Amino acid sequence: MTTGERGVEGNPAPSLPADPGGRKPGKGGVLSAFGYRDFSLLWSGALLSNIGTWVHMSALFWYVKELTGSDAWVGLVTVANFIPVFFFVLFSGSLADVLNRKALIITTQAAMMLGALALGVLSSLGAADLVEILAITAFMGIAFTFNFPAWRAIITDLVQPGDILNAVALDAAEFNLARFIGPWLGGIIVSAWTVAAAFYINAASFLAVIAALLLIRTKTPRNPKPPHGTLGHMREILGYVWRNRWAFNLLVVLAVASVFGLPFIVLLPGMARDVLEKGAGGYGLLLGFVGLGAAVSAPFVTWMNRRYRESEIIKITALVSGIALAGFSLSRLFWLSLVLSFVLGAAFLMLSAAVNTVLQARVERNMRGRIMSLYIFVFQGMMPVGGMLMGFLADRYSAPSVLLAGGLVCLAMSLALFAFPSYLRDAAT
Repeated sequence: MTTGERGVEGNPAPSLPADPGGRKPGKGGVLSAFGYRDFSLLWSGALLSNIGTWVHMSALFWYVKELTGSDAWVGLVTVANFIPVFFFVLFSGSLADVLNRKALIITTQAAMMLGALALGVLSSLGAADLVEILAITAFMGIAFTFNFPAWRAIITDLVQPGDILNAVALDAAEFNLARFIGPWLGGIIVSAWTVAAAFYINAASFLAVIAALLLIRTKTPRNPKPPHGTLGHMREILGYVWRNRWAFNLLVVLAVASVFGLPFIVLLPGMARDVLEKGAGGYGLLLGFVGLGAAVSAPFVTWMNRRYRESEIIKITALVSGIALAGFSLSRLFWLSLVLSFVLGAAFLMLSAAVNTVLQARVERNMRGRIMSLYIFVFQGMMPVGGMLMGFLADRYSAPSVLLAGGLVCLAMSLALFAFPSYLRDAAT
């Protein structure tokens, strides 16, 4: 059955507005979602904006590492960016299901633009200390928390059900293409100019996605306000996940990857500088190759889905990520580390895209914002926990030993999934 054709527990999925974005249901091709005008507009604006975001993040991580010399402080910056997820993400998912999603996204994008501008001004004046960096990063994290569920939900509003998987994959490709270009540009900008220049570029880049949102013509339907209030709205989705074990099991697998695998990016500055003996440019290339691997692999998620169930994709990519992370921890050759960074980006992208697709395709439209809030809670919210843990352990022991341990955990999880196939048997669209 084509992804997106089945709703909750096998019932027909609710139909989208006729011809969203100005075209008929797609054929499920590798680039089929680009046939929708509004999706293409949003994709293009988001690419420019996310390039700015990764210029910002790579510069920020390097700046904090240079200021403190500590991997733990880099981990704390990651925590500041994503800790708001723990406090606000379920509420933000509820808002995404009852408010105008386009207006909500524009508001949060503008807030993040102001945060980047503030960091640029403070660093230009030499007044950006660690407390201010953490505070502004947390503010931007709050805005991101309210942005993400609405963003993920609106992507599926712009295409027909048969193209949901392709739209999700291409959205991930855009983000990760930006993750390849952004750190590379960030390394050049920091080396040639200043950290402040990177923050200013990020602030300006938000205008691209805001303009794209204003040009979108698709009218997305408004969902009714929850009859039992926001808390009842949140309890409904938690109860749904608990009753439907396929959803619960998917989120558990994603949580393990988010705590023990994905936070490896926190240790990339230390690996580049202290282990591989490369500067800001080398760090930017490592981070960029993670994004390149994800960007290159994303369009082929649709192709893989025609041949394998999502549960098989998850097991295979968990295995590959564990092996690649262990190999990366042992590598002392820069070219080999780049190759393994590429593989890690591809594997984690395919794993997260498979989980994302199943969650969105199997729930009703009026629950997608909330199911995406749980997705971000696990995917983005658990990652800073792992990042902080890895940072402190790397300071106490070493970055390579911590990465090796993380790779072994991911490897053990994948072997367990192969040994007990019933755990993910129902996790398919």
